[in-house]
Amino acid sequence: MIEKIDQTIEIVNQTLDKITAAEIDAEYPMLVFEEKTSTEYFLVHLTTHLAYHLGQINYHRRLLDVIIP
Repeated sequence: MIEKIDQTIEIVNQTLDKITAAEIDAEYPMLVFEEKTSTEYFLVHLTTHLAYHLGQINYHRRLLDVIIP
């Protein structure tokens, strides 16, 4: 799993290095929410969504610390 995470980090970094300001400001090409949004907005949404899941992972890790001391 660590290898997959490292590969994902590399892909995200390569992609963000190539993206232009115009692409960030442009409309996101897929309708994800009820109305159209910018690529910038969607990237911020993905970032906060990831943080939510990281919180879930940390919660479960702490549960395991209680169950398996």
